Amino acid sequence: MTDTELATDPLVAFDSWLREAIEAGLPEPTAMTLATATPEGRPSARVVLLKQADERGFVFATSYESRKGREITANPWGSLVFHWIPLGRQVRVEGRIGPTSARDSDRIFAGRPREAQLGAWASTQSAEIPDRATLERAVEETERRFPSAVPRPPHWGAFRLVPETIEFWRSRPHRLHDRILYARDDSGVWSRGRLAP
Repeated sequence: MTDTELATDPLVAFDSWLREAIEAGLPEPTAMTLATATPEGRPSARVVLLKQADERGFVFATSYESRKGREITANPWGSLVFHWIPLGRQVRVEGRIGPTSARDSDRIFAGRPREAQLGAWASTQSAEIPDRATLERAVEETERRFPSAVPRPPHWGAFRLVPETIEFWRSRPHRLHDRILYARDDSGVWSRGRLAP
């Protein structure tokens, strides 16, 4: 990967790589590892799905009451990793996380399958439950409660990670990988440099 192969704007470069992952038919090309941390700095990570990416940042959705939701509220810094193994590519993103607008959350929730909408109401995400049957009963009760349209729960919504750095990594022979790092300054201007593998 030459220093100029990627677009000057890292969001344009990311869109291009994501499109190529989708067109390659990779399973779950929008899957990304989201890392958050407690106020004391204890990290946790899990895989979530990207819902939107544009010049404003990277959007995902969850319960505000889940572990990640609580950690984001207490410590709004996080990172994302996309890893498209068959393409030999990885993208790392670091920045501040905050809630999106209610309108964005409503739109994302409305696009979920009905079963997933019901699950958002039925599941006390990250809380311990006695058994699977408890969850299944909660789903059945929620289905009776909402026989037609399912509104967005007040405890569920979207977050946006606003990137400060974005690193594009491409596999190369002998572990001499390409690493191109974009960093945004306080005025919003991106700079680009190469990192040693």
